[in-house]
Amino acid sequence: MESKRVAVGLSGGVDSAVTALLLKQEGYDVEGIFMKNWDEDDDTEYCTAIQDYEDAQRVADELDIPLHAINFAAEYWDSVFEDFLSDYAAGRTPNPDVLCNRNIKFAVFQDYAEMRGADWIATGHYARLKPDSHPIELHRADDLDKDQTYFLQAVSIERFERCLFPLANLTKETVRTTAKRHSLHVYAKKDSTGICFIGERRFSDFLNRYLPKDPGPIVDVDGTNVGEHTGLAYYTLGQRQGLGIGGLRDAAEAPWYVMRKRIETNELVVTQDQSQLQASRLLAEEPNWFIGDPSRIVRCEAMVRYRSVPKPCTIETNGTEVKVLFDGPQRAITPGQYVAFYSGTRCLGGAKIRKVVDK
Repeated sequence: MESKRVAVGLSGGVDSAVTALLLKQEGYDVEGIFMKNWDEDDDTEYCTAIQDYEDAQRVADELDIPLHAINFAAEYWDSVFEDFLSDYAAGRTPNPDVLCNRNIKFAVFQDYAEMRGADWIATGHYARLKPDSHPIELHRADDLDKDQTYFLQAVSIERFERCLFPLANLTKETVRTTAKRHSLHVYAKKDSTGICFIGERRFSDFLNRYLPKDPGPIVDVDGTNVGEHTGLAYYTLGQRQGLGIGGLRDAAEAPWYVMRKRIETNELVVTQDQSQLQASRLLAEEPNWFIGDPSRIVRCEAMVRYRSVPKPCTIETNGTEVKVLFDGPQRAITPGQYVAFYSGTRCLGGAKIRKVVDK
């Protein structure tokens, strides 16, 4: 009989709690593992790790399963946070959640769980695996509003072979109802937003601790100076709020949007014409594929941000790069973020956006 010992990444939230509950009901030998990925130091008022651990321990007690806590803060710093800072310093907008899944949850955590004797790992991700396929297939969850395959696109395909995603066919409402019905105290706990080390504070205050501010001009598409920015790292493409532009002579009353970052001149380019935020071509790097021969893919769908709708496109890959041409323009394609590729519900893989080819 195949062993059914499973380590659940128990985060203190409702999704991982119901994940553990469902697996226990299916007869698995369940152990909870709480991952601490950030050393708070003086950040305890912002980071919820202490409360999350207390919630995870209480869930483990409610389910009568063991809980083990492990600190991966050093690994997180080396394989996620340093890239996070490097991308911001280069004017890109990184996605640490993608890196955390690839380098921590489905690498360091999985190795640690197996070292402790687990045959499987499980998480509260909303995604579906088809393990009987060769190679294994990753598909979107039934609840498309919560689907998290976008964040799983960079995980090595072999890492999914011993993974379980029990929430694949559940809606968030069903998860909360299930938790309440089984007296799990986190049934109404608010979903976490953002990443722990930023928490509820102003992002600019946090980033200033690690990257020095480098003020420079804000210019319109004609090169006219319309203001001053605090540092290119503090802005993202398509951003509307916090630009501090107003009351300009001969300018329309329409809002301003970040259109481009010129690293070489330290200029932030803005526009009042939203059509100038649109682009249909991008070049991506560091591709990761869940299929045998990606060169056979010519037509598929792709999304350039979480919770967007996959849009039809044509792609060309040469092994290290992927050229993407969308059938229609996409808004604010952002270097440093990721593009995920799909065929229907199946996630084919993804790549890191290097640059927008046209505007």
